[in-house]
Amino acid sequence: MPTHTRIRMFNTKETYPNQSLDNDLCQAVVAGNTVYVRGQIGTNFDGELVGLGDPRAQTEQAMKNIKQLLEEAGSDMSHIVKTTTYITDPRFREAVYLEAGRWLKGVFPISTGLVVSGLAQPEWLVEIDVIAVIPDEKD
Repeated sequence: MPTHTRIRMFNTKETYPNQSLDNDLCQAVVAGNTVYVRGQIGTNFDGELVGLGDPRAQTEQAMKNIKQLLEEAGSDMSHIVKTTTYITDPRFREAVYLEAGRWLKGVFPISTGLVVSGLAQPEWLVEIDVIAVIPDEKD
């Protein structure tokens, strides 16, 4: 019996048809009152990339995905406690952080930002994962 709840389970065969993968994953996991959201990119839940070549647009879509996943888990953006942002070019930092900051205004999470040589698909420019909490009913 699992000790956590899986949200939006998927298999990497469908997510990465150009790669020979067969991994069972999910977009988010709820364990206790904590929500762990998988790295979100500029692809919507229909598998369509939003913002080819545009780090700001990809960030906006990633944040939309995060918002939806947190709501499905019983939380919301105001309960984010940690973000990790990966960008593939340091010149994207301002556009990415301005857009993400728009979604996190007044939240004050801790944050880590990394510049990486690449993400799982070459067209992905930014990936953001978060940890959030589900508030007690009395809050």
